[in-house]
Amino acid sequence: MNENKNLLLAVVLCAAVFIGWEYFVVQPQLKSEQARIAQQTELSHKTKGGTAHPAARAPKLAAPTPTTAHLSRAEALRQSGTRITIDTPTVDGSLLLKGARFDDLRLKKYRETVDPKSPEIALLAPQGTDYPYYAVFGWVAPPDSNQPMPDNATAWTLAGGSELSPGHPVTLRWENGHGLVFTRQIAVDDQYMFTVSDTVANKSDSKVTLYPYAYVVRDGVPASEAHSSWYIHQGFVGYADGSAKYTKYSDLKDKPDQPQTFHSTGGWVGITDKYWMAAVIPPQSQKYESSYAASNLNGTVAYQSDYRLAAHDIAPGGTTTVTQHLFAGAKVVKILQSYQKKLGIQGFDFAIDWGWFSVITRPMFWLLDEFYTLVGNFGIAILLLTVTVKLIFFPLANASYASMSRMKKVQPEMTRIRERFADDRARQQQEMMELYKREKVNPVSGCLPMLIQVPVFYALYKVLYVTIEMRHAPFFGWIHDLSAPDPTSILNLFGLLSYQIPHFIPAFLSIGIWPILMGITQWLQTKLNPAPTDPIQARMFAFMPLIFTFMLATFPAGLVIYWTWNNLLSVTQQYFIMRRQGAPVHLFENLKLFASKRREKSEPAAGE
Repeated sequence: MNENKNLLLAVVLCAAVFIGWEYFVVQPQLKSEQARIAQQTELSHKTKGGTAHPAARAPKLAAPTPTTAHLSRAEALRQSGTRITIDTPTVDGSLLLKGARFDDLRLKKYRETVDPKSPEIALLAPQGTDYPYYAVFGWVAPPDSNQPMPDNATAWTLAGGSELSPGHPVTLRWENGHGLVFTRQIAVDDQYMFTVSDTVANKSDSKVTLYPYAYVVRDGVPASEAHSSWYIHQGFVGYADGSAKYTKYSDLKDKPDQPQTFHSTGGWVGITDKYWMAAVIPPQSQKYESSYAASNLNGTVAYQSDYRLAAHDIAPGGTTTVTQHLFAGAKVVKILQSYQKKLGIQGFDFAIDWGWFSVITRPMFWLLDEFYTLVGNFGIAILLLTVTVKLIFFPLANASYASMSRMKKVQPEMTRIRERFADDRARQQQEMMELYKREKVNPVSGCLPMLIQVPVFYALYKVLYVTIEMRHAPFFGWIHDLSAPDPTSILNLFGLLSYQIPHFIPAFLSIGIWPILMGITQWLQTKLNPAPTDPIQARMFAFMPLIFTFMLATFPAGLVIYWTWNNLLSVTQQYFIMRRQGAPVHLFENLKLFASKRREKSEPAAGE
């Protein structure tokens, strides 16, 4: 039995180290890095007054005209020039006619907090604000060409439509004065996809060669969106050559003019936050070269994802047309997958970082989403998912608990073997192995239920963090966001006291109701078995529920709910299996023993 408990202890300690490393090492480093980036970015904006965006790859794109930073969004929009209103069921904003730039977009269905009256999420932002974020489509000529090309200063003319909305595209027009007429039609659907159809008519007397391009630029990044970790990616994202291309901001921040380049047919490139993304999408049947790059201009780092298509030769009197797309919105799984299927966009649902174990996380999310469709609440969906996992692994868990029950029945014989061969470890091990073989028990059977739980726990942890469907998803009572920690705190008696918890108090000390319930259920599970004979192991096992209560205090509430419900199901399952196997069930005896020891400790204090 000691071998079994030693292995189980090792598994538990490994999990504790893993979680502890994330909380006590990774999280402090994350906060330190975010603070450093915020300070550096704020200083550069104050002292330098804005930046121009980095040059695109071969051939280079024209840089925008620098503007004064630190304007309010409303003031920056007012000063930028004439705009075309964008209004759909999911987004609102405007398109800047000068340069035909997508730089003003807000998401109607998502708010900054769980308060429905809080501001809409602002995705794209114009130059002049603290963090410009925009997308541009265009054409570029070879270096030896004297043909003027549309750039950020180009005054496009509105040739059709007045407002960009589903079913109501707008048409822009510009002539370069050298025989080229550029016509751009922009359409938008009822979700987050813009369609940009560019046509160039050559009215000159010579052949013209042009290259279509598109890029997404982020001029500085807010500290909250600058960091990637093992469980979430923020930064460059795309799909090329049959695989996802994830690159962190930090990978290129200190490497100006050293872009990462890709060549592909089909795919896309963009910049992603945890829940939102802006991505440009070339025609999926055409070859292109793309790149991720960072440029440090005037002290501020700007990041760019771009691509350039192959050359289009336009004969005198001829025309050429290219249709591209811009996705700017929330990374809703079903929406991404619908675009992937409808438009044939390769690997578009890889915009969500499913992690190394996507073979688990993808089915996990699918099952959760199906349950949500059935019951209309992701919290209940998590409870149903837990039951489903239990049913799937029931034969394995049943065999494990049955073997563990037989292990308990032979525990007296194991004790006699240890006492009889206390001075002969080799003979003791030999007798133990013969006992296991004769009684058909597995000394490591008790570890299997926990080992089964580890990949499920990881997958649910990942799903809760990366899928927007979980953001601000309520359960019941005080849980209004399953992707955030339990908002209650033992420090103010779970809201009975009116004061707010000071920010300087570590979050893991502010334990909520659900982490406490989780700790209680885990403690009950430990009381289901007799305490280990080794006093050191007994103390360590006794403290494990308390340790996990503190550690999970900062985890998403949905994950804590899963763990609590899983503990209850495990206790119930193990209790009935042990009864059926005829093994002694020590749960109630252990609880009575625990209560009596508490009373014994309190009596002297009361007598004093």
